[in-house]
Amino acid sequence: MKKLFNGFLLWRLRHISDRSFLLILSIIVGFLAGLTAWLLKTGVFYMHNYFRGDLHFDPKNLRLIVYPLIGISLTVLFKGYILKDYIKHNISSILHAIAKRNSLMRLHKIYSSIIGAILTTGFGGSIGLESPIISSGAAIGSNIGKACRLNYKSITLLLGCGASGAIAAIFNTPIAGIVFALEVLLLDLNRFSLIPLLMASVSGAITTELLFADEIFFEFNIAQPFMVKYLGFYILLGIIAGLVSSYFTKAYTAIEDIFEKIEKKKYRLLIGAPALGLLIFIFPAFYGEGYDVIKAMLAGNADMVFTDSIFASWVDSAWVFAGFFLALILLKVIATTITIGAGGIGGIFAPSLFTGAILGYLFAWTSNSLGIADLSESSFALVGMASVLGGVLQAPLTGIFLIAEITSGYELIVPLMLATTISYVTTKYLSAHSIITMQLAKKGELVTHHKDKAVLHFLHLKDLVETDFFPINENATLEGLIKAIPLSKRNIFPVINNDGYLIGIVLLDDVREIMFNSEYYTTSILNLMHMPPAIIDITSHMEEVMQKFNDTEAWNLPVCEKGRYIGFVSKSKLFSAYRSQLMDISEE
Repeated sequence: MKKLFNGFLLWRLRHISDRSFLLILSIIVGFLAGLTAWLLKTGVFYMHNYFRGDLHFDPKNLRLIVYPLIGISLTVLFKGYILKDYIKHNISSILHAIAKRNSLMRLHKIYSSIIGAILTTGFGGSIGLESPIISSGAAIGSNIGKACRLNYKSITLLLGCGASGAIAAIFNTPIAGIVFALEVLLLDLNRFSLIPLLMASVSGAITTELLFADEIFFEFNIAQPFMVKYLGFYILLGIIAGLVSSYFTKAYTAIEDIFEKIEKKKYRLLIGAPALGLLIFIFPAFYGEGYDVIKAMLAGNADMVFTDSIFASWVDSAWVFAGFFLALILLKVIATTITIGAGGIGGIFAPSLFTGAILGYLFAWTSNSLGIADLSESSFALVGMASVLGGVLQAPLTGIFLIAEITSGYELIVPLMLATTISYVTTKYLSAHSIITMQLAKKGELVTHHKDKAVLHFLHLKDLVETDFFPINENATLEGLIKAIPLSKRNIFPVINNDGYLIGIVLLDDVREIMFNSEYYTTSILNLMHMPPAIIDITSHMEEVMQKFNDTEAWNLPVCEKGRYIGFVSKSKLFSAYRSQLMDISEE
């Protein structure tokens, strides 16, 4: 089989151009991503129907507490004993693969994301399926690119095709799929890369259009068109959505940090799963993704939010109604983070949409109840979804086009653009990075659209260190330095102590006037050396290295590891590597 595949690759090189081959692969990747989306969404849909059934609230009914514990426990066992890998299955892991693993993703992520998400969400875990589906789609693209022996740029493009095909397949939104790949995965757009992304998105959308049952699709037709007189309300909603998005981000990272401090996985499970079960028992709307609740609200049946809840008998109380909705907004992110922290597999996409829908609906309902203005609760719920999603992901275009396509029209495009942009700006002001990019940014592993930063990110200091300098011991004299000069081709001599620590440097120009005067030969090297303008640690990021060159205007700077001398890095070699990398990532 391997021999046959190798023969195909050789035949391909002779008969199919690289660009045509990429187009073919993008269609295949989009189809497989669509198939993944269908398997996962369908599996979870029928599991929900089976486990919840006609469940009604009963104080003695503990199923809603037990189900998440079972699902997350099975997921943890699956990861620990079958996969033997606790790698995360989220969008951050895709960005990490692009930044640190040459866009190569582990093969098992194609199926492990699906299995883990089905176990977690099928039993009621309060997370979204989008991240596992995107992760699986990206892994499909990455591994197909690797198998076909493509270069880094082509593998990255196919990885993006898998992600865009997955988004397009989940929501039947091909444009949003492309926008997501460019905006969230930070893929660099050129004249050619857009076409494979487009083909993958279309392929993914068509696949699920043919396979999905109608009740699984999340679609909605706008009942009331946008009215300019309500523009101010949409602006206010955008500001509130930005605040909620910032709260969502900070709450998520805070709870995630708490779980990260718990070293043993079993303790995370024993703490998180019962806490999640209790939250779902009190607020059954947290069970699973929550799209059934959103659909009910958009159809004018907001009372369904109270279904199976201990508060169901007080649904007619305005205060209870408002308080319940507010609790859903504040606690959804907690339920989501606990699900993931306890060991579940899932993402923040659906929870962000859920939170936004509740927020938008509550905003309009409050206005209507107080007689301030007659607002469309469904329209504001949709705009709230886009605003919170755009704020949490810090990807406003993804939020705008996702909701615009879901509603099968652009009647709300003006409020969508306005509110989502305001939400994004507000969130960006309060939180520099999104949930997806925060951890990578802290580690300096985030690739951005900023060309200069992207180039520097792909350069590695260890590859640029020059070691052909002749070190001089601190006990040496000028005579020893003169003997070393013929042995070195460089005009800089690092001075080190007996333990190899750098204590200074001597330039040939520093001793040129006395080097032939024997009277100075006994002069200690310590009296001739001086400190370099800056010292670079081997672990420094390239942005920091470049900044030191700019600040000192030096041409060569020493590199150390915890103070021990390693070598020098030169501005000329750095610029040469920079130019080569720039040409590589900009090649079309």
